[in-house]
Amino acid sequence: MLDSAASVSKPVPSLPSPLLIHSLGDENRSVLSMMADAEHIYAGGQCQDISVWSKRTCTLKTSLRGHTGSILALELAEEKRWLFSASGRLIHQIWSTANFEQIYVLYPYLETGAGDLFSLAWNSSLQIIYIGCQNTSLQWFGFSEDQIGQQIKETSSGVSTPTRKVHKFFDSYPQYTHKPADRFANNFGSLSPPSLERDTSANPALAFDIPASNVIDSAHYGYVYCMAIIPSSRTDTGDIHSESGRYHQLLTGSGDETVKLWNCMSSGPKLLHTFECSHGAVLSLAVRSDTVFAGCQDGYVKVFDLETKTLVRTIIVQENVDILSLSMMHSDLFTCSANGQVQRWSPSFNCTSSWKAHDGIVLSSVITRSTEANGFVLVTGANDGFVKVYTLTYALSTFVSIPSISSDPLHREDCRQAAIWLKKCLHQLGAESTLLPTCEMGNPLVLATFQGTQGEQPKPRILFYGHYDVVSAPKDGWNSDPFTVLGRNGYLYGRGVTDNKGPIIAIACAAAELLRRRALGVDLVFLIEGEEEVGSTGFVDTVRKHKAQIGSIDAILLSNSTWITEYPPCITYGLRGVVHATVAISSGAPDQHSGVEGGAVVEPMLDMIRLLATLTDSRKKVAIPRFYESVRQQTEDEKQLYALLSQVTGSPGSVLSSRWREPSLTVHNLAVSGPGNSTVIPGTVTAQVSLRIVPDQDLESVSRSLVSHLQASFNSFQSPNTLSVTIERTADWWLGELNDPLFIALESAVHEEWGVQPLRIREGGSIPSIPNLEKEFGCRALHLPLGQSMDRAHLPNERISVANLRRGKSVVERFLAKVANADVLCVRR
Repeated sequence: MLDSAASVSKPVPSLPSPLLIHSLGDENRSVLSMMADAEHIYAGGQCQDISVWSKRTCTLKTSLRGHTGSILALELAEEKRWLFSASGRLIHQIWSTANFEQIYVLYPYLETGAGDLFSLAWNSSLQIIYIGCQNTSLQWFGFSEDQIGQQIKETSSGVSTPTRKVHKFFDSYPQYTHKPADRFANNFGSLSPPSLERDTSANPALAFDIPASNVIDSAHYGYVYCMAIIPSSRTDTGDIHSESGRYHQLLTGSGDETVKLWNCMSSGPKLLHTFECSHGAVLSLAVRSDTVFAGCQDGYVKVFDLETKTLVRTIIVQENVDILSLSMMHSDLFTCSANGQVQRWSPSFNCTSSWKAHDGIVLSSVITRSTEANGFVLVTGANDGFVKVYTLTYALSTFVSIPSISSDPLHREDCRQAAIWLKKCLHQLGAESTLLPTCEMGNPLVLATFQGTQGEQPKPRILFYGHYDVVSAPKDGWNSDPFTVLGRNGYLYGRGVTDNKGPIIAIACAAAELLRRRALGVDLVFLIEGEEEVGSTGFVDTVRKHKAQIGSIDAILLSNSTWITEYPPCITYGLRGVVHATVAISSGAPDQHSGVEGGAVVEPMLDMIRLLATLTDSRKKVAIPRFYESVRQQTEDEKQLYALLSQVTGSPGSVLSSRWREPSLTVHNLAVSGPGNSTVIPGTVTAQVSLRIVPDQDLESVSRSLVSHLQASFNSFQSPNTLSVTIERTADWWLGELNDPLFIALESAVHEEWGVQPLRIREGGSIPSIPNLEKEFGCRALHLPLGQSMDRAHLPNERISVANLRRGKSVVERFLAKVANADVLCVRR
């Protein structure tokens, strides 16, 4: 007879799949069990250690060592800040999640006779841990003060893990040796466990034995694979676990195809009911309110009603594919299968999304709060060695997915869509936002203002400048899709994550967080352009046109570069300026054959070579007259700074000085008319040339001098060819004021967050908008880079550290709080 309550997934999921935001781990290690609290993700694996990952930075914080077998189960007692771990080698351990030290060791009753410890469940009301065993027993141990006092075993050796007892089989020697079993026998081959003495502690763990009175033999007629407490203590299920008058209950699932319901009493569990599943071993359990979900070996999920003790639905996930883990988020169920698939099910038992989560068997999952307010993430672990973190909403991923390449006309609409999306995103975060049109065919500016709380004094107004456009990202050289954010072991990869979309989102989140706490004491004005990568076309004119709408500004903040090394953090206080020019020499005639006209005509290429050679002298210095006259001399303070940076970077101070504070000339390329064949005399030759300028060189004077020098040198050739020099675009140099109270406030904020004094650095590149904004609003600019030196902006596999984004957000929060102090701006004014 067919099950009338059976349901199958709809062929077309109605919701998008959750977004993979990070992959953690080592592909050589299986992840068998997982748990998560407010700060960490705990992953137990085949390697006998428990990996502790920081939720904030997505990096490995530590590994908990002490087990001698695979970690089959993890459980949390969050009110005690304890982590329970159960092993396939017969030892159960309890760790502090405050300092990651081992607190207790718990031996099951019969010890080796209990077999592997498959499942754990913590009853916070009774302070009891329940253990499901391979020998079909259900065991428990109480951690009240009285029970602990009675059960202390020993703790005098100073060794974290007490010496285990000898197992007659696992610790035996070959029969021909005629030796009795002992714990020094090595029967693990290449999987030999590390020495038990590898970890020591000033406070050795207490060891307990579970007494015979705390055991129900043959609680099932099969292995006890899974357990769950009712009401659920998980924050994601929505259960009210302090509900008045309700007893705590225990669910156990087993290889005997049943789920058993137990009343939790201080004297031990009392069996209330047995649910028959009849579709293979029960491998996973989840519970919400009065509904129980049982994941079975044959690819079925049985849904039971606790009040009526009836089967209400059978969900056919994937026939003959084991359901190894279940997780609940509010009323939605997530099923994790042995073929790597994860599926999401609605309260009406419809499949709303399905995706390939892993390349291996999904063995564990947990839903936990994200580090962002009011958000949840699904964390899955598999035998492919990875812990993967999924979310339904992730702003940076959406932002990066829009290929806003300003240099390519084919992506003009993408640039506009990026501006529209950013405007909406900033509005959702609490800002008043709008788009400002630029020149014809130019990408719009995004203007958004986070209004601070009005105090007794006028609010400071800080302008944050950034850009939403990116450079192109040919897929050659990328290890992943450049427009899909990939998180891997603490880094996010994708075009624009460091330049400049990641910092924009981080600083917007800082403003939103302060706004949420009613702690935003300034007006933070976002001015984000879409033409920075192509010279900020139309930016200055648009700012001038809408200056009244933007309002008065007291300081400018940007984050559009990287540190000089991977660590420590830096603050950028200077940039060189640039003059980009196109030099063209033409004969006025079409291309000619060198075998016919060679020697009879004055070739434009030879004129170009001679002309470019006049730009530098034999010492590799720029040969333009009076070019160096206005260059500011290096001070003693600067020399000391370069000496410090030389120690940090390993580069000579003279090299850093040449890159940052000395002018330079570069010939970027030569282009010819026609096909460029080796027998052709090109009729026109074009060169791209740039000059980098520094304080106190005048941008307009240098531009004129370049044109004049090239024209005068060419005239001296008395060539029949013609010369044209076009200044394509320019950017002035910028230098911050290190003694400005705002700079000091920013430096202090970095120091408070990172715990080290930031390095003061300059850069050899140019950002045209910084000096232009300073001139327009009559205030100083501050440059806070969030990226690290290896972040590969503009290159394949561009990346940014999750820690840098989050800590950069915190730095900005601290800085804005300092600026809100009227004294900072009063001193400056």
